[in-house]
Amino acid sequence: MNEVPPLVEHLFRSESGRLVALLTRVLGPAHLALAEDVTQDAFIAALQHWPRSGVPASPSAWLLQVARRKALDVLRRDRSFDERVPEIAAELEEREALVSRAAVEAGDAFDDEQLRMMLLCCHPAISADSRVALTLRTVSGLSTGEIARAFLSEDASVAQRLSRAKRALRDAGATFEMPAADALPARLDAVLEVLYLMFNEGHTAHEGAELLRRDLCREALRLVELLAADPSTTAPRVHALAALFCFHGARLDARTDADGALVRLADQDRSRWDEGLVARGMQHIERSAAGDEVTSYHLEAEIAGCHAVATSAAETDWPRILGAYDRLLALTRSPVVALNRVVALREVAGAATAMRELERFAEGGALRRYHTYHGVRAELFEALGSPYEAIASWQEALLLARSGPVRRFIEGRMAALANPPVVLDVESGDPRPS
Repeated sequence: MNEVPPLVEHLFRSESGRLVALLTRVLGPAHLALAEDVTQDAFIAALQHWPRSGVPASPSAWLLQVARRKALDVLRRDRSFDERVPEIAAELEEREALVSRAAVEAGDAFDDEQLRMMLLCCHPAISADSRVALTLRTVSGLSTGEIARAFLSEDASVAQRLSRAKRALRDAGATFEMPAADALPARLDAVLEVLYLMFNEGHTAHEGAELLRRDLCREALRLVELLAADPSTTAPRVHALAALFCFHGARLDARTDADGALVRLADQDRSRWDEGLVARGMQHIERSAAGDEVTSYHLEAEIAGCHAVATSAAETDWPRILGAYDRLLALTRSPVVALNRVVALREVAGAATAMRELERFAEGGALRRYHTYHGVRAELFEALGSPYEAIASWQEALLLARSGPVRRFIEGRMAALANPPVVLDVESGDPRPS
C-alpha cells in the first residue's frame, strides 16, 4: 500500500493538532508534552500497521485510540495519577466514540478543540514570540525547522522558545477552559499572528516537494472565520485577516501548473481564480471598515484585493498597491514588507529606482539570508539587462531555497539566462540572441 505514507503525512498535517488539543483538554495543559508524544507515536504506529492491515474506516478514531492507550500506559506508571486514571480513561473513550460517530455523520467531533488550544497557547504567562511558536507547533503540526524559517530564525532558538513556553504553562497552572470574556481580547492578537503565519506556510511552504499546503490554508481560514463570527472575538482586524486569506486563497489553484511548478502572479491563468472566495473577501473587507483602526492586516488585504480584482496583470493598480506598501512599511518597519514594496516600486518607477531602494535598505540586513531577496535582486538585474549579475543572484537564491518547486523555478530562470533563445535578425539574416 504505497499510498499509506502520503495519507499519514496528510493526516498528520490536518489532524495532529486536533488530537493534541483533545488530549491536552483531558490530560491538562501541564501534560502537553505527553499529548504531543503519544500523538506522534500514534502516527508512527499508523505507518507500521496500515500497510499490512489496511486503512481503517475512521483514521482519526484509530489514531485517537492508539494515542489514548499510550497515554494511559504512561499515566498508570505515574503514581500521582492513580486516582484519576479511571476518570481520564472514561473521558478519552467518550471522545473516541464521538470521533467515530462523526466519521459516519460527517460532523466535527473535535468541537473546535484547536481554537481552544490556540487560546491556551496564547496564555499571558507565555512571551509573545513563544506563544506563536508553541501554537504553530501544537495546533498546526509545523516542525521546529519550519517555524524557524517562518521567523527567519535559527532552529535552536525556536526549540528554546518551545521549551520555555511549555514550562510557563505548567508553572502558571493554566487550564483548558475558555478565558473569561474580559480576558479574551488580550489573547486575540497573538491568535491572529499564529493564523497569519499558518496561512503563509500553507501558501508557500518553506521546504518539501510541494509549493502549497492547502490544508493549512483551509484551516487558517476556517479558524479566522470562526473568530469573526463569534461575538466575543469579532473585530475589524479579524475580518481584515479573513479578507486577506480569502484573496490569497482564491489564487491557490493558479499558483502551480499541472506538474506542480510555480507560476508567477503575472503569468497565472486568472480564469482559475476562485470568484466565490474573492466575493467572500470583499464581504470581510466591508466589515473590517468599522471603526478607525487600520492594522497591517487591513493594508495587506487592500494589496491582495487589488490583485484579486484586476482582470489582467496589465490592469493591476500598482500606484494604489505602492501607496498601501508605503503605509504598511511605516506601520511595521518590516524588512519583508520593504522587499515586497520594491516589487511594486519597480512597476511604478522602473527597475533602476527599485534596485537603488533594494540596495539601500538591505545593506547588512537579515534579508540576505532570505532566498526571495536574491530572487527580487535577480529579476531587477534581468530587467536592467545584466544577465550575468542576475545568474549570480539566482545562484545565491538557490543556495537558500528549501522548497522543491521554488528550487526548480530558480533553476529554470538560470537556464534561460545562460542559454537565451536565438532568433533570426530580419535585416541581416544572421542569428542573434532574443
